Amino acid sequence: MLRLENITKSYGNVQAVRGVSLELAEDETLALLGPSGCGKSTLLRLIAGLELANSGKITLGSQDITRATPQARGFGMVFQDYALFPHLNVEKNIAFGLAGESREEKRSRVKELLQLVELSGYESRKIHELSGGEQQRVALARALAPRPPILLLDEPLSNLDMTLRETLKQELRFILSKLKMRAIYVTHDQGEAFALANRIAIMREGKIVQVAKQNELYNQPASSWVANFLGHPNLYREKQLANVAGVNGPAVLRNDLIKLGEGSLEATLQAHQLLGGLHQLWLMIPAWNLSLRWQGFTRELPENLKVGDTLKLSIPQEAWLELPETQVV
Repeated sequence: MLRLENITKSYGNVQAVRGVSLELAEDETLALLGPSGCGKSTLLRLIAGLELANSGKITLGSQDITRATPQARGFGMVFQDYALFPHLNVEKNIAFGLAGESREEKRSRVKELLQLVELSGYESRKIHELSGGEQQRVALARALAPRPPILLLDEPLSNLDMTLRETLKQELRFILSKLKMRAIYVTHDQGEAFALANRIAIMREGKIVQVAKQNELYNQPASSWVANFLGHPNLYREKQLANVAGVNGPAVLRNDLIKLGEGSLEATLQAHQLLGGLHQLWLMIPAWNLSLRWQGFTRELPENLKVGDTLKLSIPQEAWLELPETQVV
């Protein structure tokens, strides 16, 4: 297990990482998710050994690696800008970290990895001959070549267009799962974090503000800031809940506990969107003077549902989650 204990890092008077404690379990992909400038890339560099913490401790198993060099740690690293050697071909780029192995062993390992990243036959290609997606596949293969104990990825898909980013996201998820590789994935993109990670650590201003699995983050955000950052559709300030008995804001309304087609609460349909079998409804509850968004798969909706129709709702008290932090951005 990789363990971080109270890690801090400052640049002059600026605290980039503030007292971070975190664990990475076996066969786990952990996402570091947060807005730009929150310290997530700095934290990854501290884990890699590219920079040293001002205080705190990093251990891998029983070994203290806090002051160890990047080479001694042996972690694989994939960067946003690929960081390939332009004067070397694909084979030599991937084999770069395989010092000490024979020529045949290197060739065999390169061939194996090119097959894994779907670039079989690219050994002799020059880096400038590759597309951005192909270069990132080569960068991933190079990072995996020495069989690192942990793979560190710093915004690896951010320079790619949306279609290619989606394709590589699915491929990366398959590769990490197939290799049972421990990984830490830095991103500002919630979709990437939710698609790739077993757990997500949300960072804000150098601190970890919540670590949880996807469902828990969405249904039980630790604060109104977390709910707002994740784009929770039903996040309310205190004044918006003035007509809702027993609920003090800020609070979120859990989508999974809203029951359509039953109960005594009436809501007016403001908009309806159907994506495949997924319904999205924008509703106004006149009794509460409150708008909400509901989404899910249901057969309980009337066939000729139209804007202005009235629907019955049931919203139990436990569907409301009151949150700390009074300010909602």
